[in-house]
Amino acid sequence: MSQHTVDHSPAQIVIIAKEPLPGKVKTRLTPPYSPAEAAALAEAALSDSVRAVAAAPATQRVLALDGLPGRWLPAGFVVIPQRGEGLDERLAAAFADALRLRPDPVVLIGMDTPQVTPALLREAGQALERHDAVYGPAADGGFWLLGLRRPDPALLLGVPMSHPETGKLQLDRLERAGLAVHHLPELIDVDTAADAVAVAAAAPASCFAATLRELGR
Repeated sequence: MSQHTVDHSPAQIVIIAKEPLPGKVKTRLTPPYSPAEAAALAEAALSDSVRAVAAAPATQRVLALDGLPGRWLPAGFVVIPQRGEGLDERLAAAFADALRLRPDPVVLIGMDTPQVTPALLREAGQALERHDAVYGPAADGGFWLLGLRRPDPALLLGVPMSHPETGKLQLDRLERAGLAVHHLPELIDVDTAADAVAVAAAAPASCFAATLRELGR
């Protein structure tokens, strides 16, 4: 953990997310879940994610959204539309657009890790005081968090996304650019039903876990 004891962060936090609509999100959960049930789980994961961001120190909180905000979004977030085709383009655009709004380092997460905590986000932001980048690996080979002290589209564009080695390739890109990288613990992204069970067990008090229990699966 950070050696800092002051509860501050020099960074802004961005969540990149999709509006949790049936048939549009978490399609790999269907089956065993119906599209409506998968969307309910996605909304719960998103709700947990924005609550963690709301409770973490940040200079600004941004939601880069594909769709429209709903009841799951608390006050205090700037909502911007996603831009670009592939995920690499949308990630690069989210970093660039947040930076235009406020010229601070950027920490970015997705909506797939409802077990994320304010403490992890605080560590990520504070790490950017001493490092060029911060990286949180995901168990599926991707990454759940990426933070950049000086965001640059070239650090993301062209990195293959949704690939078993996405995380390794992204980390290689950072290291080839000569960046000093702070590493965070590995988390599980919710993609499959087995992932959902594991994440709910890791965060039993989360909205996500409660929703999974309500579905009775």
